Amino acid sequence: MYKILPKTHTDGSEVPISESTFRATIPLEFLCEAVFAGDGFWGLEAAFGRVDGVVKTATGYCGGTLKKPSYKEVCEGRTGHTEAVKVMYDKRKISYKSLCDAFWEAHDPTNKEFLNFGLSTHHRSAIFYVNEEQKKQAQESKIRRQMKLNRRIVTKIIAFDSEFFMAENQHQKYYLQKSYRVCESLSLRSTEQFVESNIASKLNGILGMEARVIIDELTTFLGSHEVSSQTKLACGEIIEDLKKK
Repeated sequence: MYKILPKTHTDGSEVPISESTFRATIPLEFLCEAVFAGDGFWGLEAAFGRVDGVVKTATGYCGGTLKKPSYKEVCEGRTGHTEAVKVMYDKRKISYKSLCDAFWEAHDPTNKEFLNFGLSTHHRSAIFYVNEEQKKQAQESKIRRQMKLNRRIVTKIIAFDSEFFMAENQHQKYYLQKSYRVCESLSLRSTEQFVESNIASKLNGILGMEARVIIDELTTFLGSHEVSSQTKLACGEIIEDLKKK
């Protein structure tokens, strides 16, 4: 696992120039926030990272009462938190409705184990809405999805009225961090930089897929995104290694 620096408070000046430029091209009025919980947050973050229009993602803990809980405390099930993913998206490119669609595809919302949240598991399926419009769209999306299934959806639609606590370093962009050379090439050195990076979100999404799919998706990514020569080289090595398997 790639070793990144502990969490620090920054003014954003440490974010690589390419990332700062990318963020600057999106007016703040078009940036929106969404929070979802669907089983473990590693896979869910990767799934949203692959969605066009998603600007950045972060794993964390949501819904509980304890301030700044640790992963261990959340797993013990005594804090009321669940693993969740915060998504920042450009509403010009993707709608909240489409994000909900991606959410259903990313996990099994009919898993009855989620009904034991707070008892035998800290995992749950939930959509945390930040305003009434999101609530309405989430409810409508749930109804549409339920009509396609023959099992009851157990997903809860809940007001996001508690703080989102960022997960520890090792839980951010989990699949990307497993590729040391790619991380090194991106010059990301802190938790904030991993969270703020659009490129990191996209690559984490791709690297979280099945091996045969990674080859095609990574090749397409390199052809459509401006990245450093070091990143191209590191990604190229991943492609070649996967081809040999």
